[in-house]
Amino acid sequence: MSAFDAIISFLQEGGLFMYPIALVLGIGLAIACERYFFLRSAQQANLKLWQTLAAPLQAGDLTQALSVTANSSSTLARVINYGLERIPTAEHREDVETAMEEGLLEVLPRLEKRTHYLALFANIATLLGLLGTIIGLIHAFTAVAAADPASKAEMLSASISVAMNTTAFGLMVSIPLLVIHSFLQTRTTSIIDTLEMSSVRFLNSYHAWKNKK
Repeated sequence: MSAFDAIISFLQEGGLFMYPIALVLGIGLAIACERYFFLRSAQQANLKLWQTLAAPLQAGDLTQALSVTANSSSTLARVINYGLERIPTAEHREDVETAMEEGLLEVLPRLEKRTHYLALFANIATLLGLLGTIIGLIHAFTAVAAADPASKAEMLSASISVAMNTTAFGLMVSIPLLVIHSFLQTRTTSIIDTLEMSSVRFLNSYHAWKNKK
């Protein structure tokens, strides 16, 4: 029997609950792929933007810096753009810092969007597996009760083996989803830390410009 045939047989023997668990796996993997590519793109865009901003920030060219951030769709551009727009009317460093915090609060939902569903789907897969096993055992004991005494042990053993397939499949789906969720959370936290660090660097540059005036 090939590996593909073994997988098909495993799914068929597990009963009806194998299909919603498979559906949860498909949705979870789709979300994981979308979030991974989005976060990777966001991280690369932020790095590229900071490299572009380095020269105008060091020179104190606010007009050029504002032009760069206004034409960028990166999360870092959004945060720094809030600060740059606030500088002309800001009386204190805290005013610019507050504006950038507002920008950070705006981009955070975009970075964290849908990632939490992976943990939810992992729990759903586990619970569906347990529910499938319980229902399978109920059916197994019901069938055994009316069976020939000589074949009861064999029937019960086979029925329990099949019923346990749903729990096994639920765990096989749940564990990878939890690992992926943890990975994406770590990636998101890293991007947020980079945004906060870049904000501090920008504020320090702004403070240096202001002192030179």
